[in-house]
Amino acid sequence: MGFDRRHHPAIFDGGTLKHRERAAQDAFTEAAEQYRSTVLTAFQNVADTLHALNQDAEGLKAAAAAKNAAAVTLELSKKQYGSGYLSYLALLSAEQAYQQAVINLVQAQSNRYSDTAALFQALGGGWWNCPDIPKH
Repeated sequence: MGFDRRHHPAIFDGGTLKHRERAAQDAFTEAAEQYRSTVLTAFQNVADTLHALNQDAEGLKAAAAAKNAAAVTLELSKKQYGSGYLSYLALLSAEQAYQQAVINLVQAQSNRYSDTAALFQALGGGWWNCPDIPKH
């Protein structure tokens, strides 16, 4: 009568079970590291976007001030041209400077909107529209 393996599976499967346990622990460690990396990347994205928004705010403030200054210069140039103290070329130059300042302001606003959208995305934007999340 020989030894029946079916009655004592643990004796023969010990190495296999140990290998499976080690593989499961390695998989858990790898998943934990991937999660940690994902979280750190997410925090870095949010920090970078907040920094960009702060720079956008400064740029927007500067662009608005430049546009206002160009508007004042344009109005003065129109008055000087009307009085004969300024050439038409100088008036066109003031008009061009004002139009460029308007373009710069619109670009600064566009940057701000774009970075605001990037912040929503970095924060997981759109999660409120997920069908899996229960609505209260």
